[in-house]
Amino acid sequence: MSSYIEKIDKSRLPKHIAIIMDGNGRWAKERGYDRIFGHQNGVTSVRETTEAAAKIGIEYLTLYAFSTENWGRPQSEVDALMELLIDTIEKETPTLNKNNVRLLAIGDISRLPGNAGEKLQRCISQTADNTSLSLVLALSYSSRWEITNALKNICKDVSAGKISDKDINEELISTYLTTNSIPDPDLLIRTSGEERISNFLLWQIAYTELYFTETHWPEFRKENLHEAIYKFQQRERRFGK
Repeated sequence: MSSYIEKIDKSRLPKHIAIIMDGNGRWAKERGYDRIFGHQNGVTSVRETTEAAAKIGIEYLTLYAFSTENWGRPQSEVDALMELLIDTIEKETPTLNKNNVRLLAIGDISRLPGNAGEKLQRCISQTADNTSLSLVLALSYSSRWEITNALKNICKDVSAGKISDKDINEELISTYLTTNSIPDPDLLIRTSGEERISNFLLWQIAYTELYFTETHWPEFRKENLHEAIYKFQQRERRFGK
């Protein structure tokens, strides 16, 4: 049986893939473990997916790692997630450099605990000169927060005379978003069978192709990514035209 990698047209790759990494808790529960066990195993999927994306030639990969709504989860789970985040970022930095991967982050990073925020910024700095894949972590992120924050800043700049209300258009609004230096996703993948967006990149995915898979995130591997890319290439993108 041939692999999906053999079917992919390398000349028509999506430039930017975004992933809602769903199903860690359900995957762990099915095996009799607590949710954090699922998050721990999800790290392997992050590593394999990142390496596969870099190898095939994807330019941007955005992973929805922690939403603003996740702060409402039990404190024990939040604490464990933050500890896992800190350890993973620190351990994976040499691998990111080895694979020429640049780390970026979007979201309300100021809400991260000091240790996590510091190590995140250190990894971003240490990988800043890498030129292959840009790995974007959406941390303490929600699209409604992002859009609300952008509108507040636009209002401030109008009041300060930096811009006029006549300057406000789609292009200007995009420059006030946390993704202002990142192209809109071509493909959005959500794992674990749920078919919703969950407050993720609402502005940016206006014409993004959506792909849903039953596979839980801890089981997602490079072949799953290749399958999503192949099926993306079977679609005709019209952008409303």
